[in-house]
Amino acid sequence: MEEYYKKIIEAIGEDPNREGLKDTPERASRAFREITKGYSQKAEDILNGAIFSTTSEGMIVVKDIELYSVCEHHMLPFIGKCHIAYLPSGKVIGLSKIARFVDVFAKRLQIQENLTKQIGDAIQKATGAKGVGVIIEAQHLCMMMRGVEKQNSVMKTSYMLGGFLSNASTRQEFLNLLK
Repeated sequence: MEEYYKKIIEAIGEDPNREGLKDTPERASRAFREITKGYSQKAEDILNGAIFSTTSEGMIVVKDIELYSVCEHHMLPFIGKCHIAYLPSGKVIGLSKIARFVDVFAKRLQIQENLTKQIGDAIQKATGAKGVGVIIEAQHLCMMMRGVEKQNSVMKTSYMLGGFLSNASTRQEFLNLLK
């Protein structure tokens, strides 16, 4: 990967051997591996047994989970927050594991629409919940730094399963809890 970064630096007309750039291919390669480490992770492995029995049937909401991902179309970052809710069906997931699920899928080349669905499906599979709701709000640098250059645009996506999809009052409770 370092060689490709060196070629990119040359392709834009820069000297990859100048002082400020001579270590950039190695640093950029390391950084890109880190921001795409989701390819080497599986949601099932991250659970690590953190599923617990419960008699609670109340909605569980975790909001404002920050996320950083990379747009698969332009390979520029998008940055935002994820809100997740689920209706337990005898099982709950460890709180930190929910945030880790977000990272597993966010740390890949992505589009926000697919990211939202992947997170919801993983929560559903792990918990067997009666319903799952996922909302992501993000700003995309591919829209801010290039093209239309709209600095204040925010993309919102949602994915609802089970009770969140079939029951408007459950969905509304989730949305109200986000306020």
